[in-house]
Order: sequence, then C-alpha cells, then structure tokens
Amino acid sequence: QVQLQESGPGLVKPSQTLSLTCTVSGGSITSNRYYWSWIRQPPGKGLEWMGAIAYSGSTFSSPSVKSRVSISADTSSNQFTLHLSSVTPEDTALYYCARSGSSWHFGSWGQGTQVTVSS
Repeated sequence: QVQLQESGPGLVKPSQTLSLTCTVSGGSITSNRYYWSWIRQPPGKGLEWMGAIAYSGSTFSSPSVKSRVSISADTSSNQFTLHLSSVTPEDTALYYCARSGSSWHFGSWGQGTQVTVSS
C-alpha cells in the first residue's frame, strides 16, 4: 500500500519561495501510469489542485499558479518536490501530496502539512 508524507517549513515569509517535499513509500514514483500531485486547502476554502509530475517526468500545473510553481522529482529518494515562488499570505493553506492515475482520481493522500505565510 502506497504511503505519502509531506515535509517542509511551517512558516514562510512573504516573497520567499516555499518548498515542500513528498516522500513516497510502498510504491515507486516512476511506476507506469501514476501522477503525483500537490493540492492545497486555504482556510475556509475548498481544495485546489496546484500541479503534478507524471511517472514519465512530465509536469502539469494549474493556470492559477502556473507562473509561480514548479515540481521536480528525485527518483533515487522516491520523492517529489513543490516549489512555489513569491508567496503571499494568500498562499497560507494545508498542503497535500496525492497520487492519481490518468483519470485524476486521487486515491492516495498524505496527511497534509500546514504552511503559513507571514512576516
């Protein structure tokens, strides 16, 4: 059974770059047909898909954050990382990593990590 675990700073200052890492166990991030996503939930709001990296290394991102987001993978460590630049307080949220197939049904999730953007 695949497990995902987010890690990263809980507090980031405005204008900085937020980096979060998702460590995957019980399955390889290069396994065929899987996509590895970052999803966030701001306080009092719904879930927002931010972007993903595919088993092939291809990346995808939401138009709402496309200019600020990049996702990379470290296959030797079985991890993938979100980089979100120029953060503002509006980026304060609970951040999740998740796995899906090509149908974009997210069947496996990490427990989430809280990120607060504040000076």
